[in-house]
Amino acid sequence: MASDEKLRQVMDVLDQLAEDTSVPRNIRRGASEAKDLLLKKEDALDVRVASAIFMMDELANDPNIPLHGRTLIWNIISQLETVK
Repeated sequence: MASDEKLRQVMDVLDQLAEDTSVPRNIRRGASEAKDLLLKKEDALDVRVASAIFMMDELANDPNIPLHGRTLIWNIISQLETVK
């Protein structure tokens, strides 16, 4: 699978997370910010991916996030780690 396709899938999941009203607002905002980072074409792909992974990792450690939200974030991180 091409990097673009993987990124598109990740961004779809980030959109789901950003629109999920059962997760805290800061998590939804973080998902939107991570998506914005991935869309910054002027930065190198590896830099964008690493930044998004770092941001998602911070969100996953939030004590207020519900279990399904944390699982979603871990899935996003796993997908991002496979993007080259």
